[in-house]
Amino acid sequence: MNSPVKYELKDGVAFLNMDDGKVNAMSIEMLGAIGDGLERAEKDDAMVVLKGRDGVFSAGFDLKQIMSNAEISHKQIKMGAELCLKILSFPKPVITICTGHAYPMGAFLMMSADYRFGVRGDFNIGMNEVMIKMTIPQFALELASSRLLPPYYARTTLTGEMFNPDEAATAGFIDQAVNKSELDKAVEAKLEILKRVDFGAHHRTKMKVRKYVIAAMEKAIAEEQTLEKSQEAFRLRVT
Repeated sequence: MNSPVKYELKDGVAFLNMDDGKVNAMSIEMLGAIGDGLERAEKDDAMVVLKGRDGVFSAGFDLKQIMSNAEISHKQIKMGAELCLKILSFPKPVITICTGHAYPMGAFLMMSADYRFGVRGDFNIGMNEVMIKMTIPQFALELASSRLLPPYYARTTLTGEMFNPDEAATAGFIDQAVNKSELDKAVEAKLEILKRVDFGAHHRTKMKVRKYVIAAMEKAIAEEQTLEKSQEAFRLRVT
């Protein structure tokens, strides 16, 4: 089976291009492939650029998988949370390029990165869980509260409001909205700046800056696992 993430190393930068041929749903396979790409980039001592396919960065968790059974659902959400933590603590700078729509898990990945580009267009970016009968995981709320301006945090989490790329930049989902024709030049310019960063200082500072959100997310993941185990124990007692 071909990986949904293509890895390319060029001039000290690992380019991870997500493309499942559809909407880049965050299935267990996609999440695993991104994680593998990050591990490979770390071994290659490279910065990371994570990019979606034309028209869509990611439409979020794979709902077919997440609705199939509780075990797969918990695994998918846990993998998503751990992937965000991996990006948050990655030893070198991580850039995301939002090439279109970005729904919840796609937005979570972007909020974990160090610099986020968004391509202008008729695209929606945000957290629409309440519109699709889902409760936002606690790890994602912790992450979003650390990156979004408070009014936008409330609007997207409580009402499911989505934003176009320019609005998303104001909200904090991305850092810069650019026209598609300007994207390559903008990314190249940012990479040239980041190559001048002292990476040791970058990582030490990153871990200080993100210490509290990482701790809060780790706590949320642990509590979710404890709840899952308690629920499973209850099911075993009553069956």
